Order: sequence, then C-alpha cells, then structure tokens
Amino acid sequence: MTLPSLRLKANAERRLRAGHLWVYSNEVDVAATPLSLFGAGDQAILEMSNGKPLGIVAISPQNLICARLISRDIKHMLDKSLLVHRINVALSLRERLFDKPFYRLVYGDSDLLPGLVVDRFGDYLVVQMASATMEHHKHHLIEALVQVIKPAGILLKNDSAARDAEGLPRYVDSAYGQVPEWVALEENGVKFEAPVLSGQKTGWFYDHRMNRARLAPYVKGKRVLDLFSYIGGWGVQAAAFGASEVMCVDGSALALDGVERNAALNGVADKMACVEGDVFEALKELKAAEERFDVIVADPPAFIKRKKDLKNGEAAYRRLNEAAMRLLSRDGILVSASCSMHLPEDDLQNILLSSARHLDRHIQLLERGGQGPDHPVHPAIHETRYIKSLTCRILPN
Repeated sequence: MTLPSLRLKANAERRLRAGHLWVYSNEVDVAATPLSLFGAGDQAILEMSNGKPLGIVAISPQNLICARLISRDIKHMLDKSLLVHRINVALSLRERLFDKPFYRLVYGDSDLLPGLVVDRFGDYLVVQMASATMEHHKHHLIEALVQVIKPAGILLKNDSAARDAEGLPRYVDSAYGQVPEWVALEENGVKFEAPVLSGQKTGWFYDHRMNRARLAPYVKGKRVLDLFSYIGGWGVQAAAFGASEVMCVDGSALALDGVERNAALNGVADKMACVEGDVFEALKELKAAEERFDVIVADPPAFIKRKKDLKNGEAAYRRLNEAAMRLLSRDGILVSASCSMHLPEDDLQNILLSSARHLDRHIQLLERGGQGPDHPVHPAIHETRYIKSLTCRILPN
C-alpha cells in the first residue's frame, strides 16, 4: 500500500530527530500537504521540508497534536505484523519484571503504540483505544493480542473522554471471549478482584504498585485512613501488611463494595471500616469527632486535567493534604499522591511544605515514588510521567 506524504516546515524535524514522537499542526507545511486532505486515523509518510522521510505517522488532522510517529522505518506501517511485534516487545519487559500476569501490558507512546493501553488480569485483557488509527485497526489488534497472549477474553473499555477529540464514539464491548464483571489480580502478595466492566478506567490502577508496596513498614500495628480509596488498593494492602485498623473513604458505593469484597478475600474484613461520601466532608466530620490516624493515604483523582485547571487544582491538593495533616497523630505518616500530569513533583512537595507550615508542623520527606516500570516513561515525552507519591513524616514543630 502506498501512503501519502505529510511534509514538515523547515527545521520542524529537530524535536522528532531528538527522540520525540509528536507532530504539532503548526509544524506542518500545509501548502504542500494540507491537513484537510487526511481523515482521522489515516497513516502517512512524514517528510522533512526537503522530502527526506522520517517515518510513518498516524494522523489526527483536527487536533493540535496532528500526527504521532508509529515507526521510523517507512517499510513498517501499523498493521497486524507490527502490532504483534510491538506487543511481544512490551510483553518481554513485563515478564522480566513480574512473576505473575498482572500488569499494564501496553502503555501508549512509551511502548511505541500511541493511543493504546492494555491492562492484563491473568487470562483477561482490558483494552483502551484513544486514537482513530488504533480504532481503525481494532480487528488487527484483537488478532495480535490473541496470537501473543492467548487470553480467555478481551474487553474494549472505550468509554474515556480522550476519544471525543478523535471523533470516536464511547462504548464498552467484549471483543473476544467472555470477560466477567469482576476479574482477579494479585499485587504485592495481596489478592484483589476489580470491576472491569463498571469500574474506573480499566478497573484497576497498576501504576501505584511500587508505592503501595512501600506502605508495609509504616502501617504495622497502626491506624490507617485511605482517602479516595476506590476498591481498596491502598487500604486493603495496609490491612494485609499488618495495620490494626483501616478506614476507607470514597464517594462510590460500588467502590466500597469492592473494598469489602477484597478485604474478605484477604481475611482482613474485621480490620476494615468504610465511609461513603464526599471526601472533603468526611475529613471535616472526622476532625469534628477528634479522630486521629497514624498513617493517612491521600490518592485523589486528577484535580488538574488541563493546564487551565492548574490554580484551582493546586488549591484542591492543598485543602486535601492540610485536612489530612490535621487528622494525623503526633508522629504521623502522610502518603500524598497525585496522578495529575500537569502537577510536577516539586510543586506537590511545595504544597506539602506550605500546608505543614500553615499548621506549624515539621515535615520530613522520607520517600519519593513514581509509576511502576510497567508504565515506562518516554524521556522525550514528559506527559508519559504522571504519577507522584511522597511519603512524609509530620511532627509537631
């Protein structure tokens, strides 16, 4: 198949040749190759201004990021063969890292499969496609996953807002076999079941695996509060690691059903308490009741989804962390996490420092954590690094 060309303006290739994978619409020579000639999901040969090829790109003509590099070799366009190869390369990393098949199998640009996320739950795969090119090759993708992984079932969880920018419909559908409502997984030796059909994102968040493992030495014999608990990723592990008591707070009844389900799986149900409702209101009520906790985990959803949300989002992180610090015992541990790509780690650290100073507390930063290695960071694309986790000790001044 002969692909059309997409030509760059003079010198616009420098960032790409240095390792980046994205093309912005203002970098395209639209006089030579109008973006209007392309449809969402098309593939093209990306060319320098002098016509020299740089590789093959997937096109999103209506977006600011109008193209993403698929291959630097123009002989390898996105098809089943390339998908099989890339999935095999991704799998080889995860199998080196983990002795059991529970992990993020594909992480978008970092695995050279832009717009694609695949989470593995043993014999089941949950797939999210955020690009028209991946959507157009959905059947090739399913065939490639079946060939490489041989799963019992594949669920397409294509209900994210990211699809709107590509003009793609949102849907959830079983693409292969039958995927149950709840699927089993294991993390840090603790058993879970995740609601892949109706839960958040793919049903589970593998990205904090290493950070949750770090809880172990801090929670033994301690009272723990897990804020925005979802189905107990932090809280149930804290109980399994030896916490004396764990309270999980979340606004979702389904999530707290998951907490109870996962606590029972691990024989720690007697240690768990669940509070359903707004987390900020719950923090006020706990403060009014003079409750105290030895360890608090604050892992909220992204308060900063877009750059324009930055000011309000930073204020929300400060409100959350300051309220959490007010509930800590005199020598307490706060695990403050953020999945907001637009909030740098240093800014979260400064929020924690200013919160502690406002309460006249002394803060010690004990550990820094990021996303696990099944979410590899592409060093040229800072957007692929989004998870922050800071473990702090909060003391009277």
